[in-house]
Parts: sequence; structure tokens; C-alpha cells
Amino acid sequence: MIIRIVRMTFRPDAVAEFLRVFRASEDRIRAQPGCRHMELWQDDDQPHIFCTHSHWDAAADLDRYRRSALFGEVWPATKKLFAAPPLAFSVNAVTATTAQLPPPDSVL
Repeated sequence: MIIRIVRMTFRPDAVAEFLRVFRASEDRIRAQPGCRHMELWQDDDQPHIFCTHSHWDAAADLDRYRRSALFGEVWPATKKLFAAPPLAFSVNAVTATTAQLPPPDSVL
């Protein structure tokens, strides 16, 4: 599995249009073969900066999506809204930690 992060800086006046484009396409992106997870994150201090965080079974699945008609529709519509070049990279998880919560009936 690979994890893909894409950091995008939008013109402040283009944020609403980006969100419209994203919401119109997110279910179709998640339905792409090999896509296991996708989230959109918004920077807490700079609300015109967003990141997509997605999990793909393999790099070949991500590459197939990037060659798809859907990507050819979504990426140009997104790219024209940028205030700066995007930063995209793929990573592999080395370790993962899950918070251990106390049982619901325990008293602290």
C-alpha cells in the first residue's frame, strides 16, 4: 500500500470553487480501483491550503487513476485555482499507532 499526500495552495477567492469541484468528484475518486481511503484536510492556520490524503493498494493503481478520464477532468479544474504549485509525494507507512482508549464503563 502507498499513501499519497497532495498539498495545494489556492487563491483565497477560489476556495469555494475548489470545494465544489472536490465534492462533485470525491465519490468517483474513492471508487477508482485500488483506492482504499481518501480524505481532504484543511490547514488550521491558512484556510486556503488543503491536502488530500489517500491510500492506494499499489503505485500502479495511483498511476492508472492519474491516466484516467476522471483525473483529466478533475486536475485541470483544480489546477487553474492554485496560488502556488502543488506539492505531491507518496510514502509508505513504517509504523502505525492507534490510541488505546479505556473501556467505556471505566472511571478515571
